[in-house]
Amino acid sequence: MRSDNVTKGVERAPNRSLFYALGYTKEELERPLIGVVCSYNEIVPGHMNLDKIAEAVKAGVRAAGGTPVEFPAIAVCDGIAMGHIGMKYSLVTRDLIADSTEAMAIAHQFDGLVMIPNCDKNVPGLLMAAARVNIPTIFCSGGPMLAGRLNDGRRSCLSHMFEAVGAYKAGKLDEAGVEDYENNACPSCGSCSGMYTANSMNCLTEAIGMGLRGNGTIPAVWSARLRLAKHAGMQIIELVKKDIKPRDIMTPAAFHNAEAVDMALGCSTNTMLHLPAIAHECGIELDLDMSNEISSKTPNLCHLAPAGDTYMEDLEGAGGVYAVMKELTKKGLLDTSVMTCTGKTLEENLEGVVNRNPEIIRPVENPYSADGGIAVLKGNLAPEGCVVKRSAVAPEMMAHTGPARVFDSEEEAITAIYAGKIVPGDVVVIRYEGPKGGPGMREMLNPTSAIVGMGLGESVALITDGRFSGATRGAAIGHVCPEAAQGGPIAFVEEGDIISIDISACKIEVQVDEATLAQRKAKWVCPEPKVKTGYLARYAKLVTSASRGAVLE
Repeated sequence: MRSDNVTKGVERAPNRSLFYALGYTKEELERPLIGVVCSYNEIVPGHMNLDKIAEAVKAGVRAAGGTPVEFPAIAVCDGIAMGHIGMKYSLVTRDLIADSTEAMAIAHQFDGLVMIPNCDKNVPGLLMAAARVNIPTIFCSGGPMLAGRLNDGRRSCLSHMFEAVGAYKAGKLDEAGVEDYENNACPSCGSCSGMYTANSMNCLTEAIGMGLRGNGTIPAVWSARLRLAKHAGMQIIELVKKDIKPRDIMTPAAFHNAEAVDMALGCSTNTMLHLPAIAHECGIELDLDMSNEISSKTPNLCHLAPAGDTYMEDLEGAGGVYAVMKELTKKGLLDTSVMTCTGKTLEENLEGVVNRNPEIIRPVENPYSADGGIAVLKGNLAPEGCVVKRSAVAPEMMAHTGPARVFDSEEEAITAIYAGKIVPGDVVVIRYEGPKGGPGMREMLNPTSAIVGMGLGESVALITDGRFSGATRGAAIGHVCPEAAQGGPIAFVEEGDIISIDISACKIEVQVDEATLAQRKAKWVCPEPKVKTGYLARYAKLVTSASRGAVLE
């Protein structure tokens, strides 16, 4: 076993003495040492229950004959970080999480790992670490939040809460109405209840083969979540015995499966950052063009919030991610020969799975749309591409042409939106918010929610080199590449330029001739970096384009 490097032989007596100092026994050191990477903290609602998940995982490890050893990973609450400088520190934690987990796992020579994440950057960060370290690993997330219920009985969620602020600013909702959302939109611990980034990534751990059935959908407060954790703890011992490693599971075919499930579920646009970054750690390159190819063949089967009025607990009741995958196999859209963390192939895992609610998970014969939930657009405004959650766009905004309203920061844009300076037909452009320019590529949930909440969601588009929360809906187009700070064309857009968007055709253009754009580029001077010291400054120097997953070099 790998742990022999720290537990066996006279030469390792000093190492063993330190284990004994921790209270471990000789018998425990003769069993597989399993690192339990727990992201528990007291600031993220999706992580406040992870101490209980960790205890259940450790019980499962012990029951199967292993010795669990817990250590922490950090996590940021994107909702609390939203709308201020804190959001610059969200995406960048993905690499901190991967790096620190790599360091802990290799320094202590664990035989296997159980990852316990839940929220947005925590899941991909630990998947990146799993690929990098490449020892037997399984994921057991904390589970989604239950849907909220307002005083009038309507169900609700975090995206409605943000949109309520926009409604208040537009005079459509009073303070008592805002307080109703505030008190009732988020009723329990767990990752926020719609198909936002955290739940998207937790669902994709199942699709890619790194999590057991239900990992993405069993609610955080259900006892079934603790049983799942115990089974994950037991299963890691089987993976160690069979020496099944993450790169045996996360193959090119597995990533193609994950992208197909992504399109069927209508996941967050952030998956277009995270899947390429995880694949990169596996030595696999995913490009955005492949995403469009998969999307063109994959029907969108689910409309969970923010695209619709159903929630994660509804998806679980309908059969969860496995039921979605079962539907996709009817059209041969998945490679079912791939290995998974169950020690079985996907085909074996899907035996006997049924879709229990065709209203929640549409059959492949009756999809919401024939193509997937995410589209990659290209054109002279985004030569390397940009992304939109097509499934959450109003039909009348699938094609839109209008004048650019240009802002060099999120703060400038939200001030103009709240002041009523954005009118139907406009195209809001927010730039210098990309991975380098931000730095950190902030989410733009505040401006997108303000647009929807103020009643402009069916008449105003928003384009940015930043990114969006999974809770964003409407014609919100992010990840514009190259970003403004790298001299991408979005830097040369001027107030009033006409921008045309055709989501169905996957095109985005600024209607300015190439000669004029070249003249503007020749005069352009890159602004001074917004942050010049600390981790963000180092990150800005190392980070690559969003089209490559914003990986570090």
